[in-house]
Amino acid sequence: MAPVVVLVGPPGAGKTTVGELVARRLDAPFRDTDADVAAAAGRPVADIFVDSGEAEFRALERSAVAAALAEHDGVLAVGGGAVLDDGTRARLAGLPVVFLSVEVKDAASRVGFNRDRPLLLGNPRAQWLRLMEARRPLYDEVATATVPTDGRTPDEVADDVVRALAVPHSGTTVATGAADATRIAVGLGAQAYEVVVGRGVLGELAGLLGPTVARVAVVHPQVLAARAEQVRAEVAAAGYRAVALAVPDGEAAKDVAVAARLWSALGAGGFTRTDAVVGLGGGATTDLAGFVAATWLRGVPVVHVPTTLLGMVDAAVGGKTGIDTPEGKNLVGAFHPPVGVLCDLDLLAGLPPEEVASGMAEVVKAGFIADPKVLELVEADPAAAADPAGPAFRELVERAVRVKADVVTGDLRESGPREVLNYGHTLGHAIELVEGYRWRHGAAISVGMVFAAELSRLAGRLEPDVVERHRRLLTAVGLPTSYDPARWPELYAAMRVDKKARGDRLRFVVLDDVGRPGVLDGPDPSLLEAAYAEVSG
Repeated sequence: MAPVVVLVGPPGAGKTTVGELVARRLDAPFRDTDADVAAAAGRPVADIFVDSGEAEFRALERSAVAAALAEHDGVLAVGGGAVLDDGTRARLAGLPVVFLSVEVKDAASRVGFNRDRPLLLGNPRAQWLRLMEARRPLYDEVATATVPTDGRTPDEVADDVVRALAVPHSGTTVATGAADATRIAVGLGAQAYEVVVGRGVLGELAGLLGPTVARVAVVHPQVLAARAEQVRAEVAAAGYRAVALAVPDGEAAKDVAVAARLWSALGAGGFTRTDAVVGLGGGATTDLAGFVAATWLRGVPVVHVPTTLLGMVDAAVGGKTGIDTPEGKNLVGAFHPPVGVLCDLDLLAGLPPEEVASGMAEVVKAGFIADPKVLELVEADPAAAADPAGPAFRELVERAVRVKADVVTGDLRESGPREVLNYGHTLGHAIELVEGYRWRHGAAISVGMVFAAELSRLAGRLEPDVVERHRRLLTAVGLPTSYDPARWPELYAAMRVDKKARGDRLRFVVLDDVGRPGVLDGPDPSLLEAAYAEVSG
C-alpha cells in the first residue's frame, strides 16, 4: 500500500487545503501527518513545540510519516519540516511527490505567521526565509513535480497537481523561475516584493511585469544602449509594447529636466496607470526610473535591473527614489517600492574595479551596522570579496541585500529604524555635492563612514580599534578614508541642508559597536570639527 501522491512544502503552501481538493478529484482519502501527530500526543503541534521542544516533535513526526506512508493509499500531506529527516526522504524515494512552492508574501497572507507557527516566532518573515533556504534543496530532492501556488486559487493548484500526476515520475519537475537564484523578500502586504539574486535571472523580467501591463519603458544610460535594446526586444517578444529611453550616464541623469523628458515620452507613448517602467543601470538610473514611475499618473509599477554592485546592494532596494537639485543630493523624491528587483550577477562581468570598489562601500556599511560576517568575509580575502565571478562576492551581495531588506521591511518611509542605513551618508553626500558629483558615491560614503566612526569615538561611544577596522577594511577594497582639510566650511554648510537634518539640528548615525548603530542628535559643532580633523589631510 502506498499514497497516490504526497504533498510537501513550507508553511503557507496550502498542503492541507489543496490536499483535500485533490483527494476529492481523485475520489481518494486524505491524510495529514500534522493531524496524526496532534492526535497521538493529545495536544496541538504548537503546544508540543513549546512544552517539549522541536526534537520531541520531530521524533513524533518521523513515526507518523513512516506509519502513513505504509498504511495510507490516498493523498498525504506531510509537515513542512518532515523532509529534514534522512529516513523520511529515503521512504519518499520512488513515490509521486509534489512540492507546492510558495514565496513569503503569499505565505504570510495565508497563515498569518501567528503563535500556531512556533518556528516563525520573532521575525516571522526572516525566519520563514531562513527555513526555505535550508529546506528548498530537500523539497527539490524528493519532488517528482513542482507546482507553484503564488497568486493562484487552491482549485487551480489542485488541478495542476492532478495534471502533474499524469506525468511519468522520472524526476522531472515543472518548477518555474531561475534555478540559480536566491529570493529575498522586502516589505509587507501589498507593498511586498522580492529581490532575486543569481545568474541568468534577467529572464524573469516578463514574469514580474504581469498580465495587466501593456506598455513597458526601459530607462537606461546611453552607455548601456545595446543591453537595453536586448531587454526591450525580449520584453516585446513576450507580448508587451516596449520602448527603450536613454538618459545621461551617472548622476547627471538625476535632473528634473531629464525626468520631464521621460514624462513627455510616457505621455506620447500613451502610458496608463497599469503600464510599467524598467530601470536598467546603476544607482542613478534606478533612482531616476523609480522617481518617474512614482510620479507618472501618481504611480505606475517599476522593476529595477541594477547593473552595478552599488545598485544591487543599495539604490535598487528599498523603494526610495529621487533626483538632485543644486542644493543637494536626493532632496526631491518619493517612496515608491518596485514590484521586483533582478540582481543578475552576470551583468557585472567586466565592471571596472573602481565601480566594484564603490559598491563595496555599501557592502562594508551593511557589515558595520548589522552583519559582522560581512566584515569577516572581506577581511579573509579582500580580492575574492571584490571578484564578481566568485562565491564570496555573491554571498556578500546576498548578505548586504538581506540587511537592507530587514531594515526596510520594518520602516518603509524612513520614520524610524531605517535611518541606520544612512551610516556615513551625511558627510558622504556633502562630499559628493561639493565635488560636483565627480566623486563616486562609494568613495564619498567611505570617507563618511570613517568620519562617523571618529565622531562615535569622540562622543565616547565607540572603541578606537573599531575605528581603525574601518580604515583597514575600506582601504583593503580600494576606497579612500580621508578628504581635503580646506573643504570643511563647504561640507558643514552642505550637511545643514541634508534631508536627515531636523530643523537647525544635524543628526548623525553613529556606532556603539559593530552591529549596534545609534543616532547622535545635534552634536556640538566643535565635536564635528574635531572628528573631521581625523579624516582630513
